[in-house]
Amino acid sequence: MIDPNFVAPLIKLAVNEDIHEGDVTSEACVDSNLTGEGKFLCKEDGVLAGIEVIEYLVNIQLPSVRFQSQRTDGENIFKGEYFASIDGHLQKLLTYERTILNFLQRMSGVATLTNKFVEIVKGTDARILDTRKTIPGWRYLDKLAVEIGGGKNHRFGLFDMFLIKDNHIVAAKGITNAVMLCKKYRDEKKMKYKIEVEVKNLEELLEALQLNVDRIMLDNFIIDDMRKAVELTDKKCELEVSGGVNLESVRAIAETGVDYISIGALTHSVKALDISLEL
Repeated sequence: MIDPNFVAPLIKLAVNEDIHEGDVTSEACVDSNLTGEGKFLCKEDGVLAGIEVIEYLVNIQLPSVRFQSQRTDGENIFKGEYFASIDGHLQKLLTYERTILNFLQRMSGVATLTNKFVEIVKGTDARILDTRKTIPGWRYLDKLAVEIGGGKNHRFGLFDMFLIKDNHIVAAKGITNAVMLCKKYRDEKKMKYKIEVEVKNLEELLEALQLNVDRIMLDNFIIDDMRKAVELTDKKCELEVSGGVNLESVRAIAETGVDYISIGALTHSVKALDISLEL
């Protein structure tokens, strides 16, 4: 179930930027009394995401229009498949065509890429995570699409987990001091948020292991050092790999025994799934 608190403002913004005072082309050349039907065509294989969002959009923006989908979020769709239809006031269909497709294509693209990574690491214990490298304002939907594709969500924002990265470590003058300061702050604020710390080599890993943190992020480690990190950690805390992960390297990373693999490309470099609306 989507959260209207995130989705409604985004739909309002999308409608305002695209339609604003009106669709002059459709208003000029399409009879206002006409009704019609459009079918959504998938033009490449992928994982569908965004159906609930479109149902919500149609419900609040297009009371004179009916949207029906034969597929649900998370299902595979295939090139050449008509998977949904929309019918009603023809001017409205044309006016909202691009806004609807933008939501469907973006979310389906994220879900499809996520699912490729998830399928590649299947059989290992590693879980695929997203990051905060999302389109501004789109984080809720980007992370929802990752979940639909079979991935897991990392922290939503800066407010729901301590993640000590390299610049925090520099500013705090060391890993140990940064962790101690976060623990002190957490205790003072009576928080229960987990603490994760980024390390760049095995020496820093050993230091972090003495600090009783919840998770350690291995930043741009080579495969051999990932394996050593798993051995040294010996399940004392969770291990996450980050940095330069791609479809070619992710299986080898997962087989080292790490718990999580975070991939910024899921949302910052994704290609939209090719979907069109045909009247």
